[in-house]
Amino acid sequence: MKLAVVGGGSTYTPELIDGFARLRDTLPVEELVLVDPAADRLELVGGLARRIFAKQGHPGTIRTTSDVDAGVADADAVLLQLRVGGQAARNQDETWPLECGCVGQETTGAGGLAKALRTVPVVLDIAERVRRTNPNAWIIDFTNPVGIVTRALLQAGHKAVGLCNVAIGFQRKFAKLLDVTPSQVHLDHVGLNHLTWELGVRLGGPDGENLLPRLLAEHGDAIAEDLHMPRAIVDRLGVVPSYYLRYYYQHDAVVRELRTKPSRAAQVAEMERELLKMYGDPTLDEKPELLAKRGGAFYSEAAVDLAASLLGGGGSPHQVVNTYNNGTLPFLPDDAVIEVQAAVDGKGARPLPVPQLNPLYAGLIANVTAYEDLALEAALHGGRDRVIKALLAHPLVGQIEYAEQLTDQLIAHNREHLAWA
Repeated sequence: MKLAVVGGGSTYTPELIDGFARLRDTLPVEELVLVDPAADRLELVGGLARRIFAKQGHPGTIRTTSDVDAGVADADAVLLQLRVGGQAARNQDETWPLECGCVGQETTGAGGLAKALRTVPVVLDIAERVRRTNPNAWIIDFTNPVGIVTRALLQAGHKAVGLCNVAIGFQRKFAKLLDVTPSQVHLDHVGLNHLTWELGVRLGGPDGENLLPRLLAEHGDAIAEDLHMPRAIVDRLGVVPSYYLRYYYQHDAVVRELRTKPSRAAQVAEMERELLKMYGDPTLDEKPELLAKRGGAFYSEAAVDLAASLLGGGGSPHQVVNTYNNGTLPFLPDDAVIEVQAAVDGKGARPLPVPQLNPLYAGLIANVTAYEDLALEAALHGGRDRVIKALLAHPLVGQIEYAEQLTDQLIAHNREHLAWA
């Protein structure tokens, strides 16, 4: 089995390598190719990756290359984890929206739109290269904004599934609180990427007892603290929203908070500098503890599980993924991309049934789906008017004055990445 990781020079990659090494019985990788245009980073990450494999006795080989075509050739699956523009572009996404009083964040609002506009054309070009070299390869997308990118891939006819680590993070936290193994915990996880709610926490599968009320009663303070939300909000909802819902439920408070501290991108950039120094140490043969602060916790386990199921191995039968709606949420079009529990096998991902959603959640999902429609149009076809329309549709913007200002800022900060600008 051959896997390729595009964006393999990311400081995330040792987390992924560690998962491949530990879970080799689930996903027996014989060849792993790390693909990245940044040759200096790739050398450091590739060296550590080989040492991790060697320490854990993994027999597979690891290659590095800056040639996408060579890297993805004959791959059974290609994982996408790229960041167009790097942390510098992310830092801009997280700062210039604040000038208009809007949340600055890399996956939602104006910053998220900027990232989508930079990313979609690049991802589609890579996917076409994969299709030319191996049309049967699966594409697993971890590149944000996952929902929009996955929809672009699916609409272009690629064999693609989107992946996020939010759900597996909740699964691990709830399992610890319940003192059970993570595999026993099934989440009623519903929504869009970075716009989800845990409606139930069940033991043993989708038909198991819902223990969410017990969790909220016994551990509500800890859960709310992890979400950076007041306990009263979580109690009022009676469900567990993802961390990203605070950008909607507490928008103005978050803007005030973001204006008083360095951007997350600036913090991550400093971590990356330290991590790359560590990766260059020839005696380091395991992922360093600092990597846990970088983000992407449990990404490797989710990626291994998904790849194993898609490639006919021993992955879990039900996994939270991003895939076509196909009637699952009746208020959305079939070709909307949703993030829910799905049955996953060699044929792809098929969403499991979900209960009728409270209008509080359904309304926001429908609103953001409309924005994602317009955002994808802007990413595919460009144009200032399309950008303005997408921002007008976004519930975190929604005013013509802001949409105009944010569009001008977006174009000014991303001109080098936008062919139409």
